[in-house]
Amino acid sequence: MAKKDPTAKAAGEKECEKWLARFQLRLAVQPGVDRAVVLQAVKEVTAHYADTGEHPRAAFGDPDAYAAQAAARLVPADRAARARRQNAVVDALDSALRKAGGIAGL
Repeated sequence: MAKKDPTAKAAGEKECEKWLARFQLRLAVQPGVDRAVVLQAVKEVTAHYADTGEHPRAAFGDPDAYAAQAAARLVPADRAARARRQNAVVDALDSALRKAGGIAGL
């Protein structure tokens, strides 16, 4: 029986950690996503990896795209819509403040 190369295994785990870190970051910035949603999604991915040994990229694809899919699946539509509206208001206020900051004397 052939032994697995420990260096290759460590490299694979490092790649998995990178994928998970990017996934968590992209998921956290999706509208309506809270800590519970992030934890649930990460738990699903890590459980799959632990059960199968399949790298998340092979199982779920690009972490950015999968974060959007996971958010759509796990966040109620009304909460996501409310978060989008709030984000739009904050963006509008930020834009107005930046314009006002450009005016001399303010």
